[in-house]
Amino acid sequence: MFQAIKSKLSNMSTIKLLCERAETYALLDQQREPGAEHFLLAALDLPDGTARLAFEQSGVEPDALRAAIERQYVDALRLIGLKADTPADMPISASPGFYQAASSGREIMQELAASRKDHRPLLGAHVVGIVAGMSHGVAARALRALGVDAVVLRSAADAIAENGHAKA
Repeated sequence: MFQAIKSKLSNMSTIKLLCERAETYALLDQQREPGAEHFLLAALDLPDGTARLAFEQSGVEPDALRAAIERQYVDALRLIGLKADTPADMPISASPGFYQAASSGREIMQELAASRKDHRPLLGAHVVGIVAGMSHGVAARALRALGVDAVVLRSAADAIAENGHAKA
């Protein structure tokens, strides 16, 4: 019983860090609500290192993800005739009140909650596996732009998550 409580507290700490980092990335992108792409970037920042390991085992440089995501935003703005290379007039801040995520971010959190039936630790690889399974959205397009085989990435992330930790 003590182990179950300890695991839940650890997972709550991981979720808190994941959400805070996702929100930070969203605000940098001039968005108040983090989407799947922001949760994926946040997973790469988690201290367990499993998200990075999943990318590396899939032959993808984890640090290339940020630029691929930015490229998706630039391309989307160009499609509607806007120039994206100008800085925002005013930096935005988080919305006051309850934490809110964009639709794709809520999907990540719902999948994480649904998969947390056991007492194993929540890892960055869990987030990578979920995002790799998404076929639409900024995160999916960014992964495709990097040449990521989503099936390979998801398999690597799932295997790492099953193992329970990053390999040293």
